Amino acid sequence: MSDESPKETLAEGTLMSHLLELRNRLMKAVLAIFILFVPCAYFANDLFVLIAEPLVDKLPAGTSLQSTSVVGPFMTPFKVSFYVALFAAMPVVIYQIWAFVAPGLYRKEKRFAVPLLVSSVFLFYAGIVFAYFVVFPVMFNFFVGTVPGIVKYAPDMAAYLDFVLTMFFAFGIAFEVPIAVVLLVLTGLVKVEQLGKNRGYVIIGIFIVAAFLTPPDAISQSIMAIPMWILYEGGLVMARVMQKMRRDSAEAAEKEEAEAS
Repeated sequence: MSDESPKETLAEGTLMSHLLELRNRLMKAVLAIFILFVPCAYFANDLFVLIAEPLVDKLPAGTSLQSTSVVGPFMTPFKVSFYVALFAAMPVVIYQIWAFVAPGLYRKEKRFAVPLLVSSVFLFYAGIVFAYFVVFPVMFNFFVGTVPGIVKYAPDMAAYLDFVLTMFFAFGIAFEVPIAVVLLVLTGLVKVEQLGKNRGYVIIGIFIVAAFLTPPDAISQSIMAIPMWILYEGGLVMARVMQKMRRDSAEAAEKEEAEAS
């Protein structure tokens, strides 16, 4: 019997019940962020030092970050605390979203959605880690090395944090490429054979996107584009595997129905 047999019914409810459920899920997500924010706020300065380390290690001797704002030394570490708590609470936030949407999905859809959700969270974190440990050292070494001799390079701490957060989000989203490929294939919008055949156009598009998301230098662009290309190829492999799993599942269901009749 197939997973989407007439006997399987989806959870239904009134508009008010859905709104109340959404409110409860949002409150739980916000509570998780707040709980993680409290210890992060206590170690705010330490967290900022950790975030700033990739640039500080590359600064010339006797140079450091500076603050051009009166409230910058307080607000910038405070902002770091919030975003660290948000990133750390992401699995809880994603779970609450999933718990709200799941009742409206069939069992077969849930079977595919769960690994995609877990993979998306893992890949987002992987993108952040890759940016911090691989991209930042190369990028900041390049920036510091190109500073004219008459210029004292002492970036503002708030501007640095904004730049770092932008890069974290950019690389976190960029690492979601395999998930995007799998979703496009499983929803039937694009065939996996088409994606493989048009690989050249996709690679050009990846480099264009990387040019917009990274600073205007070829090194930063390549550091983002090449992993995106590799992840795209990985997404094609994942899509083929999941497509085969879906076919096998459908064939098994048809066989069971034939035997039952």
